[in-house]
Amino acid sequence: MRLTILGGGGFRVPLVYGALLRDRAPGRVTEVTLYDVDAARLAAIAKVLADQARDSADAPVVRATTDLDEALRGADFVFSAIRVGGLAGRAADERIALAEGVLGQETVGAGGVAYGLRTVPVADAIARRIKAVAPGAWVINFTNPAGLVTEAMARHLGERVIGICDSPVGLARRVARTVGADPDAVRLDYAGLNHLGWLHGLYEGEENVLPRLFADDALLTSFEEGKLFGADWLRSLGSVPNEYLHYYYFNREAVAAYRQAELTRGAFLLDQQARFYATVADGEQAWDAWDRTRAEREATYMSENREVSGAGERAADDLESGGYENVALALMRAIARDEPATLILNVRNGASLHALDAEAVVEIPCHVDASGPRPLPVTQLTGHEAGLVSAVKAVERCVLEAAEAGSVRAAVKAFALHPLVDSVQVARRLLDGYRDAHSGLAYLRP
Repeated sequence: MRLTILGGGGFRVPLVYGALLRDRAPGRVTEVTLYDVDAARLAAIAKVLADQARDSADAPVVRATTDLDEALRGADFVFSAIRVGGLAGRAADERIALAEGVLGQETVGAGGVAYGLRTVPVADAIARRIKAVAPGAWVINFTNPAGLVTEAMARHLGERVIGICDSPVGLARRVARTVGADPDAVRLDYAGLNHLGWLHGLYEGEENVLPRLFADDALLTSFEEGKLFGADWLRSLGSVPNEYLHYYYFNREAVAAYRQAELTRGAFLLDQQARFYATVADGEQAWDAWDRTRAEREATYMSENREVSGAGERAADDLESGGYENVALALMRAIARDEPATLILNVRNGASLHALDAEAVVEIPCHVDASGPRPLPVTQLTGHEAGLVSAVKAVERCVLEAAEAGSVRAAVKAFALHPLVDSVQVARRLLDGYRDAHSGLAYLRP
């Protein structure tokens, strides 16, 4: 079986390759093609993968190319993890938003809108090439904003593109461990959009064990989300929100913390990864350099949010890999080998969530087998959840309209309608700032 990784020079690729190395079953991936527009980054990551595989006699063969069609030919699965504009683009997104006093996070608020406006045209073009060159391939999308990009690609690829994210997986495993349940045996009642969802239930057999969490203050404040949101707010919600909802529920505090930080997250990662790629190019042992960088990256994840809430350092379990790469592997195994799995995925809504139309891509549990994913029944969103999800989906649709029509008006509307941008005038200034900073927004016109 052949896997193509778009964004193959990206820092997280070794996580995916590591999962493939651990997979020993018949029908496993035997060939990996890395595609990237940056040949130097491709070479660095190829060195890391070679180090990873040095003790494996039958590791998947790795090829690298800067030719998209060459990368796609013959692919059974395409894993998309591109970053349009690179980390320099992310850092600019954050800086421009914070200068206006609004959030510039990669997938949330003004930063997410800007990133989507840059990324959707590129993702759309890639989806067209996949349909032309590898029409039988299944596409697993991890490109952020994941739900928005998956919906854009689905306009060409239909059900054959599936979005994944590690946030719901991490949340569910933390809650399960906290209440003494087996993370691999529970059934999850989770619903929303990517980076905007809530865990409504956690079932052992027919019993919802989530009430155990809410009944015990010590348990409720012992894991990441409990520390971030606090026991009182979680009880007020009656559910456990995805960690990214901290940007919504504690927005002013988060913006203040990010404005006071020495570096934004994007600027930190830009500097960190530049050092990593330079180190590998200079000949240092590639795997060791990558692993040190990964550990630092994981330890500092959402550090400003944890500082605001007094959550402290991340738990040791959260610093280990095993998130999205294992979701991707389980998804491929379910489809290619007909090994049924239940996974939280970004897929078309159909009739699942009443607050949204059938074509909207949502993040919900799915049963997956050789025929692909099928959404499972979930608790309907509460009033405030449905309102927030509907508002953000409306923003995503404006981004899709702006990308399709090259419309400045639709782009301004996307910024202005976002719940975390509270002014049409701010929206206009944001778009002006982003157009000045990013050549990738040159397609927008009045």
